Amino acid sequence: MQIVEDALKRGDKTLSEFDSKQVLAQYAIPVTKEHVARDLDAAKSFAKEIGYPVVLKGHSSSLAHKTEKNMVELNIEDEAGLTKAYQALVKRGEGQLDGILVQEMVKGERELVAGLVRDPQFGPCVMFGLGGIFTEVLKDVTFRVAPLEKRDALEMMDEIRARKLLDTFRGKPAVDRDVLANVLISLGRIGLENPEIAEIDINPLIIKGATPVAVDALVVLKKA
Repeated sequence: MQIVEDALKRGDKTLSEFDSKQVLAQYAIPVTKEHVARDLDAAKSFAKEIGYPVVLKGHSSSLAHKTEKNMVELNIEDEAGLTKAYQALVKRGEGQLDGILVQEMVKGERELVAGLVRDPQFGPCVMFGLGGIFTEVLKDVTFRVAPLEKRDALEMMDEIRARKLLDTFRGKPAVDRDVLANVLISLGRIGLENPEIAEIDINPLIIKGATPVAVDALVVLKKA
C-alpha cells in the first residue's frame, strides 16, 4: 500500500489520522469527511464544503494523542469560530504540525472501539468493544483471529457486555450490523494483506444514525 510504503521510507512510526483513515477507506470502512488545510483560507473553503459544524485537529504523523495535547477544537459553528480555533491550534502546535485537519462533526451517543493487533502466536487479531473514554476503564472488548467470517463478526457484537447499545437506543435506530460486520472483517483483511501494519486503533467508532463511522483512527507501523 503506497501510503504505508511512503511512511516507512520517511521512518515514520505511525500514520497521521488523515492517512490512517485513507487506509480504512480503501477497505470500504466508513470514515469522516475531512481535508488537510495548509493555510486558513483552505480551512475556510474545506469547512464550507463539508458543512458546519466542523472539528479542527492538529495534523502530523507524530501526533498520536491529540486530545491529551490539546490539539482538538470541537463544535465549530461558523467562519469566525473557525478562524479563532485555527489560529489557536497553529500557535499550540508550533513547529510540529504539517497542517490542520478540517473534519465533519459527527454526533452520536454510542461510541464503540475497533482495531487490529498482532499476537506473537496467532498473528493478526481483530478487536471490538465499548469505545470512547470508557475503553480503558471498563475493558469491555472481545477478540477474534483473522480472517473473520461474517458469523465471527456477529458473534463479537453479542459478546460485549454493552451489546444492548447496538439495538434501538434512546429513540435512535439499531446499528446496521451488516456495515459493522464489514468493518470488523475488513480490519482482519488489512492485517493479513499488509504485514507492515502492526496495529490499528479506531476510537471512537461513532454510530451516526445507524451507521458506524470512524471518527478517529491510528495506524501503527512495524519497526523496520
